[in-house]
Amino acid sequence: MAWQGIEGHDAIAADFAAAHARGRVAGTYLFIGPPGVGKASFARKLAKALVCPNPRAGLVPCDGCASCIQAEAGSHPDIDVVHKPEDRATIPLESLIGDSDHRMREGLCWRLLLKPTLGGRKVAIVLDADHLSDESANCLLKTLEEPPPEAVVILVGTALERQLATIRSRCRIVRFRPLTGDDLVRVLVAERGADAAVDPRVRASAAMAGGGLHRARLLLDDDLMAFRGRLLGMLGSRPLPGVDLARDVLAFVEAAGKEAPPRRARLRTVLEFAIEFFRAALRREAADQPPSDPELAAATASWGGGAERATAGLHHTLDALDGIDRNANLTMLVDAWTALLEEPRLSQAS
Repeated sequence: MAWQGIEGHDAIAADFAAAHARGRVAGTYLFIGPPGVGKASFARKLAKALVCPNPRAGLVPCDGCASCIQAEAGSHPDIDVVHKPEDRATIPLESLIGDSDHRMREGLCWRLLLKPTLGGRKVAIVLDADHLSDESANCLLKTLEEPPPEAVVILVGTALERQLATIRSRCRIVRFRPLTGDDLVRVLVAERGADAAVDPRVRASAAMAGGGLHRARLLLDDDLMAFRGRLLGMLGSRPLPGVDLARDVLAFVEAAGKEAPPRRARLRTVLEFAIEFFRAALRREAADQPPSDPELAAATASWGGGAERATAGLHHTLDALDGIDRNANLTMLVDAWTALLEEPRLSQAS
């Protein structure tokens, strides 16, 4: 049975349980792994277990005490979670050390210094650690190097390369692997009911998801998959229809509503589909490895743009993805991205 209902990471849970039994839980951890594999969920469940006064064997919380009830509700006074706001490019400094008028009298680092309210331990979770600015990361260094007694700080990110060397050196690194197709199927069936077990789309989406649950869910969205088919068709066209591509992408993004966060999330998904296309094209051109996904295989076969253009397209798309994190204007971002993908620009880039 999966540890606390989280599929795919029982070995990591066993390591934490063994460390807890020996009284050797470290003060700082850096969880690293691909998006959508359960790192944040694992961190929250681990925090719940660490603050439970009577955990069961295997570091499983009792689920009956006041601590467990508050942890499950997200209101535990000894569990502190910080993340990047939707409208910000980085985690605000004030989330860590307070605003300019309350330096080290507010924020996560200050709250960690307070005595635990319900038990003997405090846990701080910094989600979106990839989006710590240099200033924010540096203000964490002292806390990470000398965490308060019985405090545990967990940073959650996607790649070691996106963390400062000074952060990496102060944390015990825990690597989360992509989920297997069977892991993803079990989660999707649990979410969607028993009928999903015989739905061929569920197993197909799990196979195409690259080990990420978020992506597996997206692949079950009929409207999104229909757009993905159109997008791949346009990316595979020669010459690339830049005007049509920009128009269709913007229409799809704007259909998410008037609020910026869902629009950014939708554009991120579009760009991730494009990254998938250019990576598949590069593998096909450089190593003669056609993708197993029929739509992707057809699009890359018709494209035939060469490895250098695939590399250039991949770089342009990754830059556009970074633009979302920098809160760039989405219309301008899409226009610039599609212009760069057009044949003359790609020829110059290569």
